[in-house]
Amino acid sequence: MQNDSRKTCEVCVIGSGPGGAITAALLAEAGMAVILLEEGPFLSQETCAPFSVQEMTMKYRNGGITPAFGKPKVTYVEGCCVGGGSEINSGLYHRTPPAVLESWQKEFALKEASVQAMEPYFARCEAELSVSTMPYSAPAPSLKLHQGATALGWKSMEIPRWYKYEIDSSQASGYLPVRQSMTRTFIPRFLAAGGTIIADTKAHRLLRGSNATWEVNALQKKSQEPINISAEHVFICAGAIQTPLLLLRSHLGSNVGRSLQLHPTIKITAEFPEVINTKDLGVPVHQVKEFSPRLSFGCSISSPPYLALGLLESERAEYAAVASQRMANYYAMITSSARGRISSLPGYDDPLVRYNLQENDFRVFKEGFTKLSQILFESGAVRLFPAVQGVAPVSSPDELPRLLASVVPSKTNVMTIHLFSACPMGEDKSKCALNSFGQLHDLKNLYVNDSSMLCSAPGVNPQGSVMAFARRNVLHFLESRRKA
Repeated sequence: MQNDSRKTCEVCVIGSGPGGAITAALLAEAGMAVILLEEGPFLSQETCAPFSVQEMTMKYRNGGITPAFGKPKVTYVEGCCVGGGSEINSGLYHRTPPAVLESWQKEFALKEASVQAMEPYFARCEAELSVSTMPYSAPAPSLKLHQGATALGWKSMEIPRWYKYEIDSSQASGYLPVRQSMTRTFIPRFLAAGGTIIADTKAHRLLRGSNATWEVNALQKKSQEPINISAEHVFICAGAIQTPLLLLRSHLGSNVGRSLQLHPTIKITAEFPEVINTKDLGVPVHQVKEFSPRLSFGCSISSPPYLALGLLESERAEYAAVASQRMANYYAMITSSARGRISSLPGYDDPLVRYNLQENDFRVFKEGFTKLSQILFESGAVRLFPAVQGVAPVSSPDELPRLLASVVPSKTNVMTIHLFSACPMGEDKSKCALNSFGQLHDLKNLYVNDSSMLCSAPGVNPQGSVMAFARRNVLHFLESRRKA
């Protein structure tokens, strides 16, 4: 390295979320000199309470509220810290559904992505992340969802999580759950293998360097000092918004940022007659999959700040402070075929993100509100607060027509925590920004290895898919180098 502002390495990995962390760790463990560049700070899980206002301020981009413009706007969430989304999410784990893998192979000419081909990658990730179900009873709000769905004859299940459960007699359950986020798993492995992390530093542009290298131009956020990294290979793993933004700003690639997909989600805050919510509630783990992938239901984080957010549309946010122990947040998530667009604006650091829901999406939303309300009333809820502007609480199934009449784009609060597909992979160059193993078409030594690469909405929490494909792509990269 020539000086503090200029660094060299074999591989620069940009972004340290689930895709970037596993990429960096496997490359470093293979003996390569790797720099991991992260825009956000390096914070341990113990820095702040999970699902708190402090966590939203410290670990989320823009405090957790960023809009994708459209009819209606969709609020989306991005992690911005070492470990990315794994440091702030619920840790629920799914494999990519077989039907989705089959569609990706047919529609995008994605190679080596069958259920059989992907099995070892999923299995290895599950072992390394300690993916498992809870060894004790699920939280009460989670059981409410399960009980209501079961009473209606609908398929409901506990979803496994990437958690370890340490025996601890001081806990009411007898266990201490420890989330196996990137800062507890692949980041320590990366550092132990000799990797270097540069945090609080944002990559702004990629340029072709001399001798077929890549130059990463970055800026330290606190000092505003530039850092330039010269690397033989670059893996961009900054997420479904920031990855295409960096490529667009660098004028690299085709089919970049034109096919953003997400899981549009609507919410209901439910009030029950008894206490169901306590300070040590933890993460709800049940989901209703009777109608998936078109429509899924779950129980969301229900700490007081999140309850207050859920009640904003009904202008009863202050009620969360009074009744929080009797309330919980629930959601209906749909799989939409709509595709959004990410644009780089000259002179602006943030992108313009546009995403327009389709007419059919609102028909599915109405169905979602109806079915979720049925589940909650069946489980004993006495009042429902839908995230629809100007709609009074619903106290019985007879009042649902009043709610459904208001489910229109101008009034419905739509959000998402799942974003993907902005740089899809596959051999069909008319659709795909990347080849089947994450390399940008017609650009050597430049890869994308995060949720951007997923071909379309998987219909389930995407982190399992991201990590399995990221592992697959890195191992393919290493094997290709060995054979070269």
